[in-house]
Amino acid sequence: MAAGLCGPGTVLSFDRGAFQTSPKVDNKWFPLTPGMQYTTAGTVESAEGTTKRMVTHTVTGLTKVIDGVKTQVLWDRDYADGELVESELAFFAQTDSGDVWLFGEYPEEFENGKFVGAPNTFLSGLSGAQGGIAMQGKPRVGAPSYVQAHAPAVKFLDCGAVVQENQRVCVPSGCYEDVLVIDERNPLEPEVGHQRKFYSAGTGLVKVTAVGGDNQETLDLVKAGQLTDAQLQEVNRQAQALDKHAYQVHPTDYAKTAPAEVATQTAGSPGAVSGSASPGTGSPSPTATG
Repeated sequence: MAAGLCGPGTVLSFDRGAFQTSPKVDNKWFPLTPGMQYTTAGTVESAEGTTKRMVTHTVTGLTKVIDGVKTQVLWDRDYADGELVESELAFFAQTDSGDVWLFGEYPEEFENGKFVGAPNTFLSGLSGAQGGIAMQGKPRVGAPSYVQAHAPAVKFLDCGAVVQENQRVCVPSGCYEDVLVIDERNPLEPEVGHQRKFYSAGTGLVKVTAVGGDNQETLDLVKAGQLTDAQLQEVNRQAQALDKHAYQVHPTDYAKTAPAEVATQTAGSPGAVSGSASPGTGSPSPTATG
């Protein structure tokens, strides 16, 4: 249990028995359906200037047990000015009451197309790291801030607070009603960034705006669509390769976890991402938008 990390009234209490036996994540603000792929795009403003940013978020068909809980694996690929700078696996699970927890991240970093390490890796239950709530089951304005995850070894502490409800937001992928706004910050490293994230019911993240920090990031959802079964199978293969590489990069902690396993090779709903781009390239065309 961690109390007060994100201000008065914040308590992080972890109970393995509170989690579903399946890795299904269907919180309406944070749905993770295997085979769904989302693309966000925008800019990062820093002292060095403006960088164009694009991120593909792909829900794999993989599961991985972390801290005794079976998690759903998300694969993100982050591009700066068209160049891959990060390829990350993130691990989520949902409680019976609908809270979605983040159980860790394995973010590989790249420079000039070459792998340079994954120094910000953390896994709940290892090296002092503790998973936390990525999205509450019943978020409401006025509730205390909550810990999204805490990994002191890598100075990771994300704090969330609901600041607005029932908002309307328009981004390139469409206009969204019933939008929830979360204020997100890291008290350990305030210079890293202070953000507002906008979540649409049934879709998930649709917008990110900057509040503070050295790097002012803004992102909008530009594409959302379902992969074909064949594309999901390729995503699973690539994400498993990333998971396998993690055992070489972080042999101490990662070796204490079982390898990610394929839970499904079938995309979660009808439809397909069209076009000639391969999964993970960051340039698919969607068949469904908000």
